[in-house]
Amino acid sequence: MEETKLIAKNPNARHNYDIKNTIEAGIELTGTEIKSIRNGKINLKDSYAVIKNGEVFVYGIHISPYEFGNIYNKDPLRTRKLLLHRTEINKLVGLVTQQSYSLVPVSAYFRGSRVKIELGIGKGKKLYDKREDLKKRDAEMYIKRHIDN
Repeated sequence: MEETKLIAKNPNARHNYDIKNTIEAGIELTGTEIKSIRNGKINLKDSYAVIKNGEVFVYGIHISPYEFGNIYNKDPLRTRKLLLHRTEINKLVGLVTQQSYSLVPVSAYFRGSRVKIELGIGKGKKLYDKREDLKKRDAEMYIKRHIDN
């Protein structure tokens, strides 16, 4: 089995969305972007995915320009294509159009030598849902702290 190494996580994904399912997708990158990602220069914070013309594109992933890339560097916030099988894309189209789910990149990692994006499929949380999650987490931490003593 190939080794996986986490590169970056999206801190807002699980806070702002109720993620029901995840799917692994490849991402189309250039050489200087790969070198920059190997240096850990990737940010998923405000990213989201959209299906256009039967293809999945991701917006808002910031990959800093490679410091030695000079003219070969691309725009850090450019739109990038996600690589999925046709059956997976058809399934996502059904979820997004009929059940109004959102596609959000949850994390980026290396599987072997390739960069993969974990794409979360979920619905946006309301403010009261976010507060409820914070209350649950605080209560669990409080209980854990007092049980250990």
